[in-house]
Amino acid sequence: MRAEKYFAVWFSTGFARVIHRISTVTMNFIRMSSLIAWLVVLLLLTNSAAASAASDATLFRIFLRDGSTVVSYGEFARVGDDVVFSMPVGGPADDPRLHVVSLPTSAIDWSRTDRYAASARYQQYAQTRGENDFQLLSSDIARVLNEIALSNDKLAALNSAQQARRTLADWPAAHYGYRERDVREVVSLLDEAISDLRASAGLNDFAVSLVATPAEAGVMPLLGTPTLRDQIDQTFRVAALTGRVPDRVGLLQEALALLNEAGSSIPKDESQRLRQFAQNQIRAETFLDKRYATLSRRLVESAASAAGEARIADVQRILNQVSKEDAKLGGRRPDVIQALNASIQIQLENARHLRLMRDQWIVRRASFREYQRAIGADLLQLVRIQPALEAIRRLDGPVPSALVRLRGRLDGGADRLGHLTVPDHLRATHELLVGAWRFAETAVDTRYDAVSSGNVSIAWQASSSAAAALLMVDRVQRDIRALLDPPRLQ
Repeated sequence: MRAEKYFAVWFSTGFARVIHRISTVTMNFIRMSSLIAWLVVLLLLTNSAAASAASDATLFRIFLRDGSTVVSYGEFARVGDDVVFSMPVGGPADDPRLHVVSLPTSAIDWSRTDRYAASARYQQYAQTRGENDFQLLSSDIARVLNEIALSNDKLAALNSAQQARRTLADWPAAHYGYRERDVREVVSLLDEAISDLRASAGLNDFAVSLVATPAEAGVMPLLGTPTLRDQIDQTFRVAALTGRVPDRVGLLQEALALLNEAGSSIPKDESQRLRQFAQNQIRAETFLDKRYATLSRRLVESAASAAGEARIADVQRILNQVSKEDAKLGGRRPDVIQALNASIQIQLENARHLRLMRDQWIVRRASFREYQRAIGADLLQLVRIQPALEAIRRLDGPVPSALVRLRGRLDGGADRLGHLTVPDHLRATHELLVGAWRFAETAVDTRYDAVSSGNVSIAWQASSSAAAALLMVDRVQRDIRALLDPPRLQ
């Protein structure tokens, strides 16, 4: 077989001799390509590591600036100024309990953390998919090179060789650097082969492929699965670093649960000391939460009361008081203080708005009273006929003689109101008043027509007009009262 023949040639000549023959431009094109193909296959299959079973989740280590580490079960994520990860806190090794933790990025040694993460990803990949993926790569490259060896089209062979080189050169970066040294050796050999192929194809132009090879930092040894004692220590460590109180209390409670799980595996005196420390911390945090909650409630209520009376200076004084009260409590709740400042700032804006509205009301108060005098009699007329409008709405009267009197009292009133000159800020209320009068006229006239014709459908039309008039009269009355009273916060 052809493959066996090429393998015998490679084996008999020796590795050093093959390398020398590859670099010799006088080598026969087909013979040279075949040898390269076999050489690539043998190099790619050398030192093949057997894949072993591993857990789906990778245990990462986050290195803190004090030199200690905490375990991240699976990938961690940098979100703004925090790093978020899941930390194992007890339970079986293959299915641990997890607690989501957020730590400030400033507390983390990112150089060591990133190096360890790269090593963990590399070793997890090497133990699971690495060798299979590498075998697929080697098979594809061997197939391409075999096609090159059998090709009579030198330019097509050159293009295939260059494509194979690009595939090989890009592969380690996309696969966590797996088998990078082996791939690099093959790329170097392909570069020599491509040079000879170019010469064989009659291409004399010079081409250089520059590839930056990063310095190999080496794979960091992976630390083992944290013991129960390790988990207890790191839980206390992370609780001291986290900035959010609920996270801190939750971690301290997890530490108590871990101490219960540890039982007699931790000396009694040490277990009691750690347990007492956690309990004291939880009590202190709970007590501090209550004090901050009381402070927030007191200051917000005071600010709301002052804002409701447009006392801007008092609200500003309360806002200035926040930082002083926070300092008395040790500045231990920045999130609470930020929310408190925001709430009081809203009250300050409310107070300023209310003061502006009240000043505007003072300017307009005279026009409100003048308007009330101008329409007072007409509004009173509508209020007095409300029982009759209610009867029309219910299809329950009034008697025809009362309808005649109502028509006389309402006649011309809408036109008279429509000719009044009112300020712009009163126009909406005035239009409601004119509309109420017209609906009242329509209700009375339509009811009289219904009585004259004995037509119930017309009576229902009158009912609709009466209902509209009643609603609008009620709205006008409420608007007038609101105009006469000083503005208040809603």
